[in-house]
Amino acid sequence: MALSVHCRVWVLVREFPLWCVASFGQFVNPPLRSHLPERGIFLPPAFVKLIFLTEMTGLYAQWMDGWERKLATRDTNRVVRQFEWGTEWLHKVGYPECPAQTNGNARACVADFVSAALRNSERFFAYQQPVDYQLRDGRLTFTSPVQSGYPQNDVVPNLWFPAEKDRGRALVVLPQWNSDAAGHVGLARLLNRFGISALRMTMAYHAERKPPELERADYHVSSNVGRTIHACRQSVIDARACIDWLAAQGYRRIGILGTSLGSCVAFIAAAHDPRVRVGIFNHVSMYFSDVVWTGLSTQNVRQGFGDTVSQEELRRYWSVISPASYLDRLPGRDLQSLLVWARHDSTFLPEYSQQVLKSFREMKLPHRVFTLPCGHYTTGQFPFNLMDGLAMCRFAWRHL
Repeated sequence: MALSVHCRVWVLVREFPLWCVASFGQFVNPPLRSHLPERGIFLPPAFVKLIFLTEMTGLYAQWMDGWERKLATRDTNRVVRQFEWGTEWLHKVGYPECPAQTNGNARACVADFVSAALRNSERFFAYQQPVDYQLRDGRLTFTSPVQSGYPQNDVVPNLWFPAEKDRGRALVVLPQWNSDAAGHVGLARLLNRFGISALRMTMAYHAERKPPELERADYHVSSNVGRTIHACRQSVIDARACIDWLAAQGYRRIGILGTSLGSCVAFIAAAHDPRVRVGIFNHVSMYFSDVVWTGLSTQNVRQGFGDTVSQEELRRYWSVISPASYLDRLPGRDLQSLLVWARHDSTFLPEYSQQVLKSFREMKLPHRVFTLPCGHYTTGQFPFNLMDGLAMCRFAWRHL
């Protein structure tokens, strides 16, 4: 009986217009009320309460979990790759020093590299600004300041969505892991409706940047420890090069928005670039490794590690590409942050998202929180994608 009521409620919610969806998000997370549309058709309070109470039952959680797993298992091209320390990739970075051949001492070499990088992350993420920006028909390209050795990956393609009367406001937009060339294009256009220009960047090894042997963006997140560090560093630096281009066009009110993997990249870029005034982090976790180790969407990566390293060890090795390592760079910054998390997330587990929220509160960093009543994959499904998109655009419109 309860399940039947829930299903009928869900169907009714789907039939309501766009602003009703925002109203539901408003009820679930009242603190973000100012960032949702002010006009539209809203659900009666009693009806919204019924939806909320239904969510609080285990039926909703079970149904959401089933939907998440169904979406997560649609792809059949996931590969379990062999574990590698990847010290040759760390050697390419140049700073800190790391020998390409470690003679059986890879574990210590990686640990020393990470410790040194964390002591001087400003230098670790330093780069030479590109000099070959080319904009043609809304497509911006430039050579990545970080060279991976894969020609396709070392050219950064971006899509430029200028808004009329943007008042000098622009966002760099980073989609999720394994996004295709169209990822977040709809969000960029929605930002335009809010009077904000958007530069949508393709991260390392994604879409057009994939080497021919890949079907997925495996080289960005894999059981190769060093290559994953190298790829994340490349995406962070590429994002900062996008900020360079925006600044050269005269933009002074610049922000960055990232989803899932893009959220991690966006956070590190924002932490190292004081030009960023707004950070919108769509799905958050303190440590890169915790998501990989426990997430539903990364179980093939987790299997690749086998018993070679533990979760705690990987957390230490990948701390250099984790937001937790750079929180101390934010106090005193004029950076307004929106932290989005999903109550039923099976990839960025809620306990890890809560660690981020707690840290921001304890450090008294300026931020707002938006809670989605869904999971990770379902964030991209109606009506949650609309709730998410509107909340992010509204925040950018208010604070940028």
